[in-house]
Amino acid sequence: MTNRVIPTVATIAVAVFALAACSKSTNATPAATVTVTTTVTASPAPVAASVVAAASSGGSAPASLAAAPDPCALLTKSEADTLAGTKLQAATDAGSGGVKTLCQYTGDPSGPTAQVEVIVGDGAKKALDIDRDTLGHPFKTVSGIGDECDQEDGNIFVRKGNVWVDINLVLLNDPAQDLQPMQAAARAVAARLP
Repeated sequence: MTNRVIPTVATIAVAVFALAACSKSTNATPAATVTVTTTVTASPAPVAASVVAAASSGGSAPASLAAAPDPCALLTKSEADTLAGTKLQAATDAGSGGVKTLCQYTGDPSGPTAQVEVIVGDGAKKALDIDRDTLGHPFKTVSGIGDECDQEDGNIFVRKGNVWVDINLVLLNDPAQDLQPMQAAARAVAARLP
């Protein structure tokens, strides 16, 4: 692997001006410009050995990723429309290695602002860990949905077996209004998980 070198050039005139302003001398000293060049070496992020092996052999994604259900099949457009309370555009999916891990329903560009995302797999679990453990967001445990269900403003996380799903809702309203609709969406998703 080769490292990329990113040259960064910063012009620092403010420091020279500040030094000149703090001086007790009555002589006016013209400001000077100092150029500092900093070199930053960025290393690529480590990639799991199984992903590298699959990519280099022309194979597909690892079995744990390949077993993840299609996120657009977990929450239909009609259900996303109901959750958002407005008609959304057709689903757009994304993922890597031929595995779909994101389904996004966006609102009409002319309004109102609305978006529903369904994230499946390790990314959903990582989002939960960051929000709960790192950022300290308040969560409510919701019983009766999947094997585990945790809800915060704008997100509801569901686990069934080893599969995690995050339903993210973006609306310009009081998040308390979305608690029950998000739980209904999570029930629908959990019922479709293997």
